[in-house]
Amino acid sequence: MSQGRGGGALGVIAAGALLGAGAAAWGTIVERRRFSLRWETVPVLPPGSRDLTVLHLSDIHMAPWQSDKQQWLRDLSLVEPDFIVNTGDNLGHATANAAVEYALEPFRGIPGAFVYGSNDYYGPSPRNPLKYFGGPSSMHGVQQVDLDIERQTAYFESLGWLDLNDHARAVEVKGSRLELFGTSDAHRGWDRLDLLPNHVDELREEVPWNDEPGPDPVSIGVTHAPYQRVLNAFVSQGADVIFAGHTHGGQVAVPGYGALVTNCDLPREYASGLHRWQNRTHWSWLNVSAGIGTSIYSPVRFACRPEAVVVTLTARTA
Repeated sequence: MSQGRGGGALGVIAAGALLGAGAAAWGTIVERRRFSLRWETVPVLPPGSRDLTVLHLSDIHMAPWQSDKQQWLRDLSLVEPDFIVNTGDNLGHATANAAVEYALEPFRGIPGAFVYGSNDYYGPSPRNPLKYFGGPSSMHGVQQVDLDIERQTAYFESLGWLDLNDHARAVEVKGSRLELFGTSDAHRGWDRLDLLPNHVDELREEVPWNDEPGPDPVSIGVTHAPYQRVLNAFVSQGADVIFAGHTHGGQVAVPGYGALVTNCDLPREYASGLHRWQNRTHWSWLNVSAGIGTSIYSPVRFACRPEAVVVTLTARTA
């Protein structure tokens, strides 16, 4: 009888090992390359406005050899977006600028805006993925490789995209007036929330439509890492909708449970998707992208497909 029980235990262990190996293979070989589109509708435009199609790109983490990812991004031009929001971490390798430029070239001339994550400034480094369960990641003691952020910024601006890294800008798209404000990467503590109110006040004083009749503007907050302090500040500044990335949707999720971590202080249930974010008596729509890529040193996704998001800004009913 004891041998039977021992054999049964060994069978369970073997089955568990086989299941684990299969899940690892799926996550590293299959799912991380199963690029997907998520579609959302957000009613924030003034009544009577034409719909605006916003393409939200985040966490591309491009490496030069990732030709499938490059082609998939190019094909997103078929969505025919009216506006692009890029929430950072585009580069995933020291020589990836040309690959990012090739992937995003079809969007030339389409207005947009961008902020950066730390992986736009510094290349990825090997790390133990289990450390993410101990709290947000840290670069303490890690040797960093500088990336060509100047080249990337020049390229994005040549596309017609606005730099929102601790800046506020305004643009009119298809008759809608957009107030845009953003932060640098809060994950590194680079966000200057102390400057945000002045930036927004100056924007609203200087916008070209101040003395012209027309629809009320829509306010959009853009950040890489959705730390609660940033989201609360955006809500306080009157953001109608907020775009963020960074979380990778947890990167590894449990079916029926969701993300295990967010790599910031954002609650797990907000790791990806469209939500309402409440700050005191006010709230904003919050779209957190699960992102398109992963670090080349952690090339796995499980129950969390890579994604771009198409957000249709539509008119409010009242």
